[in-house]
Amino acid sequence: MNLTPQQQEAARQEFLRCSRREFLMASSAAVATTGLTAGAYYFGYGKAHGDPVRVAVLGTGDEGNILIGAINPEYVQVKAIADIRPFNIFRAFYGDNSNDNIIKMRKGLMSVYGWKTEDEARKHVKVYGHFEDCLANAKADGIEAVIIALPLHLHAIAAIKAMRLGLHVLTEKLMARTVAQCKEMARTSRETGKFCATGHQRHYNMLYEEAMETIKRGKLGDLHHISAQWHRSNLPGADSWQMPMPWEAKPEDPQAMKLLNDLKSLKVALNRARGSEIDKLIPRVRQKELQIQDYLVDAAKFGYQTNELKNANGDVVYTCSPIEELLRWRLWGRTGGGLMVELGSHQLDAASIFISALHGGEHKHPISVFASGARNLFPYERDTNDHIIAAFDFPLPGYDAKDPLAEMNKISVQYSTINGNGFGGYGEIVYGTKGTMIILKEEETQLLLKEETKASAGAGSGPSLDTQSSGASQKAVAAVAAGPKVSRGYTEEIEHFAWCIRNPSPENQPRCNPEVAMGDAIIAHVTNISAEKCQRVYFNDEWFKVDSDETPEGHGTPDLNKPEYQV
Repeated sequence: MNLTPQQQEAARQEFLRCSRREFLMASSAAVATTGLTAGAYYFGYGKAHGDPVRVAVLGTGDEGNILIGAINPEYVQVKAIADIRPFNIFRAFYGDNSNDNIIKMRKGLMSVYGWKTEDEARKHVKVYGHFEDCLANAKADGIEAVIIALPLHLHAIAAIKAMRLGLHVLTEKLMARTVAQCKEMARTSRETGKFCATGHQRHYNMLYEEAMETIKRGKLGDLHHISAQWHRSNLPGADSWQMPMPWEAKPEDPQAMKLLNDLKSLKVALNRARGSEIDKLIPRVRQKELQIQDYLVDAAKFGYQTNELKNANGDVVYTCSPIEELLRWRLWGRTGGGLMVELGSHQLDAASIFISALHGGEHKHPISVFASGARNLFPYERDTNDHIIAAFDFPLPGYDAKDPLAEMNKISVQYSTINGNGFGGYGEIVYGTKGTMIILKEEETQLLLKEETKASAGAGSGPSLDTQSSGASQKAVAAVAAGPKVSRGYTEEIEHFAWCIRNPSPENQPRCNPEVAMGDAIIAHVTNISAEKCQRVYFNDEWFKVDSDETPEGHGTPDLNKPEYQV
């Protein structure tokens, strides 16, 4: 069932008329009567029709595991996986058994497809170490597309090779490590005719689509400010990005002994367990054993390097080995991009979505950014910032840089991402002349109108929101936080990607296409540049043009003849 544009619009209007609970009930009814998923019902794509797209998942770590857990088997059949860490291969099949909450998101292939044993699963899924080997055998394995969840510095290599081999690509965010690489990926997509989608899942989150419609209808009045934050309580010795190092690889690492002690505790618990507890603890023990065996991975063989940090006198104060760069790739600029790439890119993407609603759905890039980065929390053990604070100017409709009154047609966006204190969590607030819209953790939305713009939480329930200088506390006029949770968009982005492959036409395109994804990457990378230089940076229109060789890095001209891209 493929929805017509009229049916798509009718579905959106029904969503706007309903509360979130009512919409989910309506979508459940649609699933029962038409076979559509909630995402297909709302976003307007059709059923899978019994012919799932055959994919390989390249990289099955934390993010790869989330994507595996989000797969709808009616749309996607995983035929192969690739990862150089046996620990990640185990999690790909069994899910992440770290605790009962994590495995709900990182379910593993056996849970997704209903396979009872790993032996049964391996009859359906081929296992590779290096992603290059998986790509080399893709055609023989019947692969049509790849889902890329490798460390950031490998996105462009894997994506371009895959497209040149005739495979469609869905890569995790950020699109690539540099803007030049983004342009190389976009150009390859054009040349090969293969999709190159990027997983900024907010493009498939119904709350953000609802937010766009609310803004379009003028419910908030004229927008003049957006603020967003992602605050985490990571501290030295307890950082979610500083993955534990095995004792054999780095005995002085504070978390190395913890790994060994955790395994010992799990084995003691297993020996004492009875009944169903045994079934739960066996995979936990095996997963921990494999995590400790990460030291056996020859990271240098796969291109990971030694990093040295030096102080102002040029003395080496920290040395990162290849295996540490592999396990903690988010902490190093060569392999990752720090807070703006991993967190800020999502929320600036959200701000761009809100602002696009003012421009009839057309994405507009920022005018400028001023950012400040700080390295005042963690010791010398990484080369990325501990905190980033940034202020952006975006254009409103009618903005003209040559107009002396151009300042009147700008909207400001403020963003902060910090470690060491998780107060406030993460979310976005959109300020307008008639009201305020708050989105929390991609799951909850509140709308406060101007005459009721002071909302105060009850005693002991958290911080209060005060958007006027005086007046009695009043409740939000609309709150859609109650009821079933809306999907964060991972399942919908994968479903739509597969549906576009099965239904090729100029109209059927992934919502986060190369131009949109490249825009998000440029914002993140330029913010890092601004923070490094501690100065305002103005965005250049040429950076956002796929055919232009201009990049904000000022080096690394796009070049599709690089040896690493050849197949």
